[in-house]
Amino acid sequence: MRFRTIVYIIVMTLSTATQAAEKQLPSCPSSPNCVSSQATDADHFIAPFKITGNVEDTWTALKKALLNQSRTVITNETGDTLHAQATSLVFRFVDDIDAILDTEARLIHIRSASRTGHGDFGVNRKRVEMLRSQLQQAQVIE
Repeated sequence: MRFRTIVYIIVMTLSTATQAAEKQLPSCPSSPNCVSSQATDADHFIAPFKITGNVEDTWTALKKALLNQSRTVITNETGDTLHAQATSLVFRFVDDIDAILDTEARLIHIRSASRTGHGDFGVNRKRVEMLRSQLQQAQVIE
């Protein structure tokens, strides 16, 4: 009986650790072609989206805003995470957009990063700020 209890505790601990790890956005590389609301340095940091409306409506509005951007597709989605890809028009560079819905904190953590190159001419920061503006106009975030 004790053995089963110990195994159960270990399994539950590992399961919880895995779930916590899934709530982290990928970190930004040292290059200036990435922004993230979970970045710890000023060059890469961008504020998360603070939800003021209904959490589910806000998440739906984010997905709609992403899909309304040219050449952007959502490639993976769970209940509280999503991954999208945006492809540039001329050179077909792909940028990755990741979002995590934190219902308890009423935040959406967001990351936008170029897959290649060193600089991005501010494209990733502009993309996130454009999403912020669209969600503010929908009156679902501050």
